[in-house]
This record gives sequence, C-alpha cells and structure tokens, in this order.
Amino acid sequence: SVDNARIVLQIDNARLAADDFRLKYENELCLRQAVEADINGLRRVLDELTMAKCDLESQIESLTDELRCLKKNHEEEMKSYQGATGQLSVEMNAAPGIDMTKILNAMRAEYEDMAEANRREAEKRFNEASNALKKEISSGAEQVQSSINEITDLKRTLQTFEIELQAALATKQSLENSLAETEGNYCVQLSHIQAKIGTIEQQLCEVRGD
Repeated sequence: SVDNARIVLQIDNARLAADDFRLKYENELCLRQAVEADINGLRRVLDELTMAKCDLESQIESLTDELRCLKKNHEEEMKSYQGATGQLSVEMNAAPGIDMTKILNAMRAEYEDMAEANRREAEKRFNEASNALKKEISSGAEQVQSSINEITDLKRTLQTFEIELQAALATKQSLENSLAETEGNYCVQLSHIQAKIGTIEQQLCEVRGD
C-alpha cells in the first residue's frame, strides 16, 4: 500500500509538472498574441504613414510638373517676344514674382515636419502601450505564479492527507484482519471447549448410569 501510495504521489507530481508547463505555455501564447496584435496595429499605423508620404510625394511631383510647365511657357513667351519686330518699351510697377521653388521647399519642409511629428507620436504611443503592457504582463505573471504556488502547496497538502488516509486505511485493514483472526481462534478454542464439555457430560451421564 505504501509503495502504491508513493507511485500515486509520483504520478500526481508528474501531473502537477505537466499542469505547470501547460500554464506557462498558455501564458507565453497570450503574450505572443498580444505582441502580435500590437505589431499589427503598428503596421497599420506604418501603412497610413506610408500612404500619407506617397500622397505628399505625388503632390510635390504634381507641383514640380506645374512649375516646369510654367517655366516652359514663360520661356516660350519670352522667345516669342524676342522674335517680334519693332521696339516696345513698357514700364510697369508689378509685385515681385512668386518663387515656386521656395514655396515647394516650404511645403516639403512642412510635410516632412508633419510626418516626423506623426512618427514621433506613433513611437510615443507604441512605447506607452508597450510599457503598460509589460507592467500588466508582469503583474499578471506574478499573480499567476503566486496562484500556481498556492495550488501546488494545496495539492501537496492534499497528497499528504491522502497518504495519511491510505496509511490509516491500511492500519484499519490490518487491525480488522487481526480481529477476525483472533475471533476465529476464539471460536476454534470455544468449539474445542464445548466438545470437551460434551464429552465430560457424556462421561458424567455414564457414571450416573453406573
């Protein structure tokens, strides 16, 4: 019985170890899924930033093409004016021309600043989310570990009680066997005594008859 109880205890310990490994696997799987979800969210943010960048680049290209067309038209007009006969003297007060290159550079710098600000904001949010997630994971892991330790202690206590119960049952069984054996011996001795009493009574009857 003690050997059987020891084997049962070893089996229970193996089951506890398997349960611990399963819990660790489930915790690691949850962590992996959370990290993958965060990565997917950051990928969406990166895709949005990439699309915004492509949009800005297309706008810059369209403005560059427009500037190129304006320069070409201006050159053609100047050539047509230079090829015309006669002299023309025109004096006029006009506002200074618009520097498209400066405007484009300013717009480009502004869009780059906006993209950099969006990138910093996304990085800040990611770091905050990562730190919060790490703290939550750490606290959850500590709670899970404490719960696992408490469950392990309770299971060990239960196993100890079960072993003591098995030992008490074995002792009870042995005492019952001893009691049954003693009762059997007493019954045999009693039957022998009764047989002797019967023999003596028979002899007494014979003596009385004589």
